[in-house]
Amino acid sequence: MTSSGRRLAGEIGRYLAVGLGATIVSFILFNGLVHGFNTAHVAPLNDHPILGYVIANLVGAVVSFRGTRSWAFRHRSTSHLDGGRTAFVFISVATMLIPMACLWISRNAMGLDDPLSDNISANVIGLALGNAARFVLTRQFVFGIREEVEALDGV
Repeated sequence: MTSSGRRLAGEIGRYLAVGLGATIVSFILFNGLVHGFNTAHVAPLNDHPILGYVIANLVGAVVSFRGTRSWAFRHRSTSHLDGGRTAFVFISVATMLIPMACLWISRNAMGLDDPLSDNISANVIGLALGNAARFVLTRQFVFGIREEVEALDGV
């Protein structure tokens, strides 16, 4: 494997690890909001799964940005004045539409509203598609400057 191939594989691995942590946070929060934190209480957003998904994933995006900035793409710099936060938020919100569309189709077009269907549509299918798009866009438009990486090649 070439140096750039190893570097890309490392970025993908670190990005997926950060994403896993953010996904766990989002998954727990989504299921608590939409399906209840325990069986004794009614879920606060049971009738509003899209809103629950947005709230849970905004919290997950904060976790994701911190991990992505400090670990997954730590060797990359950014030309954004705000350290890439605005671009990251824009990309996160835009790619969140993918799992939201999967959830909407499952709930409204297919009539499936049980926890398993919600999680398969939003947190498996939608998340996989959204995460792939988010990796490419984040790597290209948020942490795309390669000055530090090129300097490492000469070492």
